[in-house]
Amino acid sequence: MSATDTPARTARAAKGAATTPTSRMTALARAELTLLGRNKGTVFAALFVPLVLPLSVHSASKEMDLAEAGLTPGLLVLPAAIGFSLLFAVYSALVGVFVVRREELVLKRLRTGELRDVEILSGSAMPAVLSGLVQSLVLAVGCAVLLDLSAPSAPHLAVLGLLLGLVMCAALAAVTASFTRTGESAQVTPLPFTFVSMLGSGMFVPLDFFPDQVASVCELLPLTPVVTLVRGGWTGDLSAYETLGALATAVAWTVVAVFAVRRWFRWEPRR
Repeated sequence: MSATDTPARTARAAKGAATTPTSRMTALARAELTLLGRNKGTVFAALFVPLVLPLSVHSASKEMDLAEAGLTPGLLVLPAAIGFSLLFAVYSALVGVFVVRREELVLKRLRTGELRDVEILSGSAMPAVLSGLVQSLVLAVGCAVLLDLSAPSAPHLAVLGLLLGLVMCAALAAVTASFTRTGESAQVTPLPFTFVSMLGSGMFVPLDFFPDQVASVCELLPLTPVVTLVRGGWTGDLSAYETLGALATAVAWTVVAVFAVRRWFRWEPRR
């Protein structure tokens, strides 16, 4: 019996004892966490890469006139660190999880049991989402301490931005997995979104430094509202219009991603 059978066996074993959606997803999430821990490459990319990249942002910030944009190195690095965690610990990791489980027929077997489609996807995504959440909180505390950041002026905006980012990245990962053929190609297909987000969502360079027309386009990228809300949570200078705009953009991307998953997600291997 291969390790890839673990989610299916765990889900079937849980059917007799617990039938609520929460218990079914929890059982699947425990099995997925075990499998995730065995993939050393995924664990390294998810846990260590987001911890290293903020150092590059901090080094780059020394070459920028952040005061012109009303920022400090900490206000640049902190949202970037959370963005990196969402990209690598959640989005990129989940693309591989969904593709590998699909190609090994795990998702197909799970659908024959009591689990519903949304429970299968949610349970499979739960370990990566929780990893991204914990990592983001650790990075936020670390950046606040090491970069001498004061307490957030509007913490509800930062929390809302992080939660929206977690849900959005999980949904976008399922969309990307829909068009990814193999586990090997799952290492490549997340790269376009990752690079575009890193360069255009205000992680390395604040949007204030871009030409107005370029900045207007970048504001519509999926992770831009997350970075905006997290940064605005610390500065407290987001207007109601800017806040609603960021929320609307994040919700719109999430809704589009969920629709795309319902329409195009594949449960059987792509041949």
